[in-house]
Amino acid sequence: MSDHPETNFDLEQRITAIVKEYGAKPSALIMILQDIQKHFRYLPKDAMEMVAKKMRLPLAQIYGVATFYRSFSLEPKGKNHICVCTGTACHVRQANVIVDKLERDLGIKSGQTSADQQYSLESVNCLGACALGPLVTANDVYWGNMTVSKVDKMLAEVRGKKTPRTEEVA
Repeated sequence: MSDHPETNFDLEQRITAIVKEYGAKPSALIMILQDIQKHFRYLPKDAMEMVAKKMRLPLAQIYGVATFYRSFSLEPKGKNHICVCTGTACHVRQANVIVDKLERDLGIKSGQTSADQQYSLESVNCLGACALGPLVTANDVYWGNMTVSKVDKMLAEVRGKKTPRTEEVA
């Protein structure tokens, strides 16, 4: 039984196209899984089974790669992905306060996805831009030197709402 909203025909068509794009080489497995995750927002079980079949690789190898890298998820993610860096530089600049604010505003804990599948909140050990800490990404857009007041503006942009510019507020 399928664990995602697409039909098996749609799934097979999508997986075939993705695997064909990379030539089904074992060295392309990570890129193939990245494309699948980008499409489905996670790695569905039946998609990984289909990848194993089309690439002629053991399913255990597919799961091994999918569970080794933290960037892959076996659970559905929200439409909007918000990620807070809690590495040392961000931590000393109050990243935990940003996480607390986001948890309150989104009504979910870090590591969870909202019930309506609109938001996923995640904390990671490092995003690799310590000078910008505390750093948050929202749908792959970087928000450096994040503050509690900037969280409201970021969430408004994520939600597609216009926020007043500083000069409009004054």
